[in-house]
Amino acid sequence: MQAVILAAGKGTRMKELTQSVPKPMLVVNGKTLIEHKLDALPPEVTEVILIIGYQGNVIREYFKDEFGGRRIRYVEQEDLNGTAGALWLARPFLSDRFIVMMGDDLYARKDVEACFASPEWSVLVEKTETMASGGRMVMDERGFIVDIEEGDHTGKPGLMNTNMLALDPRLFEYPMVPKALGSNEYGLPQTVLAASKESGISLAAVQASFWIQVTAPEDLQKAEAALLVFGR
Repeated sequence: MQAVILAAGKGTRMKELTQSVPKPMLVVNGKTLIEHKLDALPPEVTEVILIIGYQGNVIREYFKDEFGGRRIRYVEQEDLNGTAGALWLARPFLSDRFIVMMGDDLYARKDVEACFASPEWSVLVEKTETMASGGRMVMDERGFIVDIEEGDHTGKPGLMNTNMLALDPRLFEYPMVPKALGSNEYGLPQTVLAASKESGISLAAVQASFWIQVTAPEDLQKAEAALLVFGR
């Protein structure tokens, strides 16, 4: 199996912390954010494709061509045209079932394994009582994702998309979909959902046991505390 980690962004909300390193290389509890993701991968994942951009040389020099017994491959994303656009750059190298992870989020191995265990495609979601603006994942009674409701859901309950998905190369038979009407960015969840509907491939919702989204400097401290408690 393979894994794709999207790590091309600068992370402007991290301010001076990302002046010389990309956000996925920030350190939490003695490890970079990328290392935490590599640690969460099951041993069946033998190759990792890193989509790099801003300060990509920092990532290359740190992980080189092999890390922790896994082959590391690099793909440059010059046009930051969304998460689907980033994944599509890895298309020539994907020949097996693969997981997609965000370069600046933290996940648990049990959740990665649960996503892989789904017989078709799957997406990791987190149930919350306090949604924010963005897409709310809609799940049917069978546990499959059937829609994404865009808009301001602040303060409402719902399912948040963690942007970790287990997919296979059949996805690339279908076109990328803009993340919103008129957007120049192609959204991965929107693209996967559209492909799921057109192909008949089910998209299972996997409930997250642990997910930390690192978007601002204060999230680094929250992540450190959460990792100490969760112990992944």
